[in-house]
Amino acid sequence: MKNFSTFVSRNMALLAIIVAVIALTLPVSFKWVVPRISILLGVIMFGMGMTLKPEDFREIFRRPRDVLIGLLAQFTIMPLLALGFANLFQLPAELAAGVILVGTCPGGTASNVMTYLAKGDLALSVSMSMASTILAPIVTPLLTWLLAGAWINVSFVDMMLSIVQVVVAPIVLGLLVNQLFTDFVKRVTEILPLVSIVAILLIIGGVVSVNAEKILQTGLIMMFVVMLHNLCGYGLGYCAAKIFGMNTAKTKAISIEVGMQNSGLAASLAMTHFSAAAAIPSAIFSVWHNISGSIAANYMSRQRNR
Repeated sequence: MKNFSTFVSRNMALLAIIVAVIALTLPVSFKWVVPRISILLGVIMFGMGMTLKPEDFREIFRRPRDVLIGLLAQFTIMPLLALGFANLFQLPAELAAGVILVGTCPGGTASNVMTYLAKGDLALSVSMSMASTILAPIVTPLLTWLLAGAWINVSFVDMMLSIVQVVVAPIVLGLLVNQLFTDFVKRVTEILPLVSIVAILLIIGGVVSVNAEKILQTGLIMMFVVMLHNLCGYGLGYCAAKIFGMNTAKTKAISIEVGMQNSGLAASLAMTHFSAAAAIPSAIFSVWHNISGSIAANYMSRQRNR
């Protein structure tokens, strides 16, 4: 099982493409997932919580300057890029809202893996992911309301409650399980990535299946916007870290953390509060950022940390 989990983790990008293609050509195969997307995201967040310990949160307070710089970059660069691209490409309302929602979400757990592979500052990456996730119930709906309100009706309170239910509560529950059943958690830790990846792949399949026709109509432009959004996030995140005089390891962490979003959360929120079409950007982002993240990590790993 450990070897299978490792195999799936290493080939996630390829598996995501395969799932997306199947869902696109045979939508019925994944439509059963759609009503269960929030549950699947909760499973992912619960698994994340099981890997955390209370002392992990102390790292945020040990290096507040680094984390604060990272969070400012996270919650300004990606949302503003999303707003700019939505206007520049004159996207339809639902797609514009979906792109902005991806931009306002916190960093995803995949960014921690990519930072490790890039030989970046893993502790900073984990701290940023945790801090941005903690802030998400307030910051994500607020930014979405401010930036996407011109395209689509955004309920701040409803979205905040959704994030608490599918993100914060499962993480806290996972944290408690880790504290109360430490030996059990140690035994299952090796397969947690497998569970999370399967859940992510199912979310991708569900979103693509219910939007198959629209993706075929808008796929190229949306793919270009998503790729541009992600790549500019890496680049501007890197520049932001350099402007504040951070070393290479920290710069790698912030670059990857800014560019990679919790697209599973974006998909869940879009399906719950907007429409199926609004989840298209997050589905494409889920596939693409695993590909680009692997390439970016490989490139950055060759840079000597100074």
